[in-house]
Amino acid sequence: MIRLFAALPIPEDIGMALARRQTGVEGARWRPLEALHVTLRFFGDIREDIARDLDAELTCLRGTAFDLELAGVGAFGEGPDLHVLWAGVAESEPLRRLAKACETAARRAGLKPEPRHYRPHLTLAYLRHPDPGEVAQWIQAHNLLRSPAIRVASFGLYSSFLGSEQAHYRLEAEYPLLPPPLP
Repeated sequence: MIRLFAALPIPEDIGMALARRQTGVEGARWRPLEALHVTLRFFGDIREDIARDLDAELTCLRGTAFDLELAGVGAFGEGPDLHVLWAGVAESEPLRRLAKACETAARRAGLKPEPRHYRPHLTLAYLRHPDPGEVAQWIQAHNLLRSPAIRVASFGLYSSFLGSEQAHYRLEAEYPLLPPPLP
């Protein structure tokens, strides 16, 4: 079994700017630069033969390169159930099409449909019993986050290995997107 997900990596300069915001919440497990990404589809633990079929399906995707921007911050959960701090992704129809294509590839490879609505974001920290007031202060201080345009020319298939403190990711395959048409 291998734990897989499809994602967009974040360029180092954008990651470094995000890293400067990763402070001010007691007990937050901030994500390291190499772990910052925008998930397209989490596939979970799958058999090696299914992983090969999934790779073949993802190889057939013919999306076009596009730009996206990070915009705003927030948290998943409420009160004592707060569990993630995230950077948002500005609305992007090409991103939604790519995520939907990854979902279609997963189904063609024999995986069950993802039951949750796709909500693009970049996880900045995992939280364990945070002070809700401290989280609210952090969100208020960083809510105007806006990144420069990020060119998405490919996406990756990553494996995830759960460690004692955090997951570690490895790029298993990269899938190029077509250049945008000339004007």
